[in-house]
Amino acid sequence: MRPCARFLSSMAGKNKRKLEDLSVDEFMLSGFDSHEEDACEDEESTQQKGKMKKPAPQKTSDKKQGKASEHKDQLSALKSNDPDFYEFLQQNDQKLLNFDDSDSLEDEDEDEEERMYHRLPSQLEEADDDEEEEEESEKKDAKKSKEATKVTEAMIENWRAGLTKEPTAKLIRDITQAFKAAVATTKGDSEELCRYTISDSAVFNSLVLFCIKDMHAALSKMLKLKAPEQGQKKLILPSSSPRWQKNQIDIKMYVAGVVQLLSSLTQATVIAAVLRHANQMVPYYLCLPKQCRHLLKSLIKHWSTGEETVRVLAFLALNKICRHKQEIYLNSVLKQMYIAYVKNCKFTSPNTLPMINFMQRTLAEMYSLDTQVSYQHAFIYIRQLAIHLRNAINLKKKETYQSVYNWQYVHCLYLWCRVLSTIYPSEVLEPLLYPLCQVIIGCIKLVPISRYYPLRLHCVRAITLLSANTKTYVPALPFLLEILQREDFNKKPGRMSIKPINFAVILKLSKTNLQEKAYKDGLVEQLYDLILEYFHTQACSIGFPELALPTIVQLKAFLKECKVANYCKQMRQLLEKIQENCSYITGRRQKAAFGVADVTAVAAWEKQVAVEGTPLTKYYSQWKKLREKEIQLEISGKERMEDLNLPEIKRKKAEEKKANKKEFKGLFESDSDDDDDDLFKSKEEQGGSDEDEGLEDLSDLSDEEDVDDSEEDDSDGDQKKPSSSKGKTPKKMLSTELKVVAEGDEDMVEDLELSDQD
Repeated sequence: MRPCARFLSSMAGKNKRKLEDLSVDEFMLSGFDSHEEDACEDEESTQQKGKMKKPAPQKTSDKKQGKASEHKDQLSALKSNDPDFYEFLQQNDQKLLNFDDSDSLEDEDEDEEERMYHRLPSQLEEADDDEEEEEESEKKDAKKSKEATKVTEAMIENWRAGLTKEPTAKLIRDITQAFKAAVATTKGDSEELCRYTISDSAVFNSLVLFCIKDMHAALSKMLKLKAPEQGQKKLILPSSSPRWQKNQIDIKMYVAGVVQLLSSLTQATVIAAVLRHANQMVPYYLCLPKQCRHLLKSLIKHWSTGEETVRVLAFLALNKICRHKQEIYLNSVLKQMYIAYVKNCKFTSPNTLPMINFMQRTLAEMYSLDTQVSYQHAFIYIRQLAIHLRNAINLKKKETYQSVYNWQYVHCLYLWCRVLSTIYPSEVLEPLLYPLCQVIIGCIKLVPISRYYPLRLHCVRAITLLSANTKTYVPALPFLLEILQREDFNKKPGRMSIKPINFAVILKLSKTNLQEKAYKDGLVEQLYDLILEYFHTQACSIGFPELALPTIVQLKAFLKECKVANYCKQMRQLLEKIQENCSYITGRRQKAAFGVADVTAVAAWEKQVAVEGTPLTKYYSQWKKLREKEIQLEISGKERMEDLNLPEIKRKKAEEKKANKKEFKGLFESDSDDDDDDLFKSKEEQGGSDEDEGLEDLSDLSDEEDVDDSEEDDSDGDQKKPSSSKGKTPKKMLSTELKVVAEGDEDMVEDLELSDQD
């Protein structure tokens, strides 16, 4: 039995004695024994644990105790068994004989440490990803269920009351966390951990409405920002507040949530409300560059694709940001806005045209913020338009023509004319006037055929806009007068159409459109409008009589040739107004006392005439109002016509008509057969041309024009032939046929006699 066990057994037999009853010797003896007792207890407990868990450590501990003693016993036995070898060891290897137990214990401790620490296996087992994901999702769900708090209407009311009293950092943090949870529901992002959860749509609406109405004022009150004075343009940035650093994280979370909410909403009224709030929060976005970039991206999207109110609010926020941080954001914003403009003007209709015009005007206003940046953009993009035009002129292929004759190209020309008109006078952008005008004129001359008259009219309208606002003379009248010369307005239309042609939303006419009466009616109206608008821009010029002389000659020649009363009436009225303005300017010039070379005197004279007004400017102002009303009535009339269910005319097929003609071939042998055949052929051709609205290969334009002219001559000849053939009679007639004709004549005579008696 071990000494500690004997001591315990002896102490168990004795009665327990108090410390004060022990003598010194007994105390010393009991003190040492108690220490040994504790050691023995520890040793026994560890041994018991080792036996319960692993049996191997007990063997190793026994080995540890016997290794050193066995080695010493062997050395001592060697002295008695082999004294000669022992003496040899004493002489040559004293270290082996002077063996110390500590060395073996250190080695044994190292072995023990190696056994205690974990060793990596030679091959690692691959874990199952699905099981890990399930475990992680279960952990996240458990965390959410423990941490997330459900937002209620009562909580929102308490937050509102707290903000009205005194907004604190803790209260703002709670509101931003709840707003973050609301935004996460719109995104469908359930993985994002939030302190709050929102499960009711009514709670979501009230929370978003509460933030939109009250958060801006609460943040300003918490940061103690001064209210801007009336007429103060400079914004007060919240980063100037000493409390900004402390609350920056919560504010950053909130403004990021506003941007995410904008990107996920679809209803226009809600988007407009959030955009108004974002406009209020612009000073906070200016202090947070990353969030500001995200906001700008969202604003550009709404500016180019949203509804009317949404577009206006998005533009106001864009303009506000770029005005206060031009050096940081203006360049990139202009580039993104131009790309968005080009993307969204690919298709033009009466519904999209107002939005495209809005984008033109607002983008021109953005370019006016910095003329240096605007010059760089305008130079690059006008040069790009010129390169497309040069390729089309040189290559003369369908693809290159298509790169110029499309809505995106035309709207870009409009845009840069408006930009240069808005920023004028500007020494920086003035050198771009000439190349832009050359590109527009080159676009007009690229394919000068009647099917592309609408595109020509658009280009002339852009030139007129540029010339009027920049006080630069650009010769646009020849392109309008050329239409009057080339088009035959006396030719009767081949087809009648119910709806008029809207030249504002088309670039190219089909072959069927060219045969309609609406085409010529609309063309005369467009020529009247554009000639009047152009002369209105030059009405106060001192050289107006000389400028108007070629037009007066052309209009007089047109009135002599044209036999259509409606067309002559419009052009005669235009001619009278131009001549009246010429006589007025001539009378004013005769009273002038300065020479032509005196530029300053000429400018002062023209300014005075503009203030007083001329007959043409007064007529134009009245005509413009009436014209706008007519356009509105036309639009409303078209809508009413679309609502009416008009009956469709079902025509017989060509085969049936040919079969009918064969039955009466002997009776009607005349040139009318050729006319019918031509009509059937033209209908087939028209059907093919209506389906194919693409651009044809126009490499041989002169041949095509000659063919068109020859076709027109043939059609004129066909119209004249029936008149001469009416007097002809059939050469041979049967007796039965003569009887039928004779009986018919008698009936006609009787009817005429009765009518004369009445």
